[in-house]
Amino acid sequence: MRAVLIVNPNATSTTPAGRDLLAHALESRVKLSVVHTDHRGHAVEIAQQAARGGVDVLIVHGGDGTVNEVVNGILGELGPGSAGPAVGVVPGGAANVFARALGISPDPTEATNQLVDLLGEYRRTKTWRRIGLMDCQERWGVFTAGMGVDGDVVAAVEAQRAKGRKVTASRYIRVAVREMLANARREPSLTLHLPGRDPVPGVHFAFVSNSSPWTYANRRPVWTNPGTTFETGLGVFAITSMNVWANLRVVRQMLARTPRLEAKHLIRDDDLDWLRVTSDTPVACQIDGDYVGLREQMKFTAVADALAVVAPPPVGD
Repeated sequence: MRAVLIVNPNATSTTPAGRDLLAHALESRVKLSVVHTDHRGHAVEIAQQAARGGVDVLIVHGGDGTVNEVVNGILGELGPGSAGPAVGVVPGGAANVFARALGISPDPTEATNQLVDLLGEYRRTKTWRRIGLMDCQERWGVFTAGMGVDGDVVAAVEAQRAKGRKVTASRYIRVAVREMLANARREPSLTLHLPGRDPVPGVHFAFVSNSSPWTYANRRPVWTNPGTTFETGLGVFAITSMNVWANLRVVRQMLARTPRLEAKHLIRDDDLDWLRVTSDTPVACQIDGDYVGLREQMKFTAVADALAVVAPPPVGD
């Protein structure tokens, strides 16, 4: 089995010792090549070349942004549902949402042991787990996207990272609170379009999910669409009021151990084939925690069984 280990050496929690340990462990199971990324978009290029070369597995040691690049490289080269490389992840970023949603441990050492066991299991079954993804038109989304305040937060965090500041959960939360308060003074510009329903105007922001939880505050999951998984359609979470007290209640629900997300100003669904968000003016957008710029509309489509992954089976299987 041929594998390429794609390492982002600048990811938040990667270390030289950890990378060496990971490579050593994998070499006992696969014929391994190791490549380090050195610029934005490099993981896309590496994944494209590996897909063309018939590599069996691409293992990402980095954060969610590196994972997104690898997935887009594979699907851009071969298309969804192809027999291209399976993607494995050993978390190396700050939140590692994708890996944790797949059932991979956030601890790199434990995740390495999981990965080795899963590669051994594949030798027996010859079957990878397959997951659905989001077609965001301009690129593939792995676990989340957003328009409005969500995009503003990601843009602000990226600006702080560009200044050399470490992005932690607490810093992210501070930025999110600041952007939420700033958006509270603005008129809503978004309209939400869902299958078989009338358009919903007056939306302040919309989150789109391909899995759950939506993100993590350190070890604590933050929920928007608990019923959305890699095996369902897409989830949507949208707000039509920026009333501070009403949204504080929603935030408490998002952080609850058993989330029940209900509010008059909250629009939610957990299993959509597609949805579209339009705006009166260009608004900030993000895909998988990566700021993609200002957009007046975006369409998201669920594509089942799009990608092979090295991961445990879904909970309940």
